[in-house]
Amino acid sequence: MLLHRGIRFPHVHDLARLVSLLEQHGETVPESVREAEELTRYAVAARYPGLTEPASRADYEVAVRTAETVLEWVVVRLREQVS
Repeated sequence: MLLHRGIRFPHVHDLARLVSLLEQHGETVPESVREAEELTRYAVAARYPGLTEPASRADYEVAVRTAETVLEWVVVRLREQVS
């Protein structure tokens, strides 16, 4: 979404920061997408294994649902903007 909107962004894994950038540029981000901020911890865990406990099956399922929600929102928004 940031690329599509032409918004410059830092190359970070901080999803709260990236969502904030969208909002600063006038994008209304629903709460269901804001929940993606919780996925940031998995980026850190993947990059630095052993710092945190492994994700449980329930954590995994929530993370996947959250990521799917974000992807669906982006696809809808992109279609709206292209139309």
